[in-house]
Amino acid sequence: MRKSALERRDPHSSESAQMLLAAGMVLLMSLLSMAVYGVKLAGLGSPHDSTDDALIDVGGELQRDFAPLIEERVRERVEAGMSWMDAADSALAAVHDDLLHHGEIRGVEIKLLDMQATNNSGTLTLSAQAGLSDSKAMLEIPLSAEISIE
Repeated sequence: MRKSALERRDPHSSESAQMLLAAGMVLLMSLLSMAVYGVKLAGLGSPHDSTDDALIDVGGELQRDFAPLIEERVRERVEAGMSWMDAADSALAAVHDDLLHHGEIRGVEIKLLDMQATNNSGTLTLSAQAGLSDSKAMLEIPLSAEISIE
């Protein structure tokens, strides 16, 4: 007489399968834990922290440093042989490009809009509207600088 399928099974094989399943679950949980840690660690390399006030900080720095920066750029170009108006236009374009890059690093988009250079009786006036934005806010700041033409 033949033994039924239930009688032929080894009673320990059922325990082996459960242990294999438990080991698989432990391994799966370990991999999941490492993946979560890796995602958190990958976020450490981002160039800015979204919880800070970078927009306000960049706006203050821009107001403080725009006039000296643009004046230096204009004077360098005039010393290199450019006319005052050409130097002013070139300096505004260069500052705009530099601010775009600076903003990317800080996590703030910076654009100079309505850039103008005018010469009023020996005083060169450079002006622009700075548009700043990040993921939470937008800010518009008027910027200007006056340079005495020598």
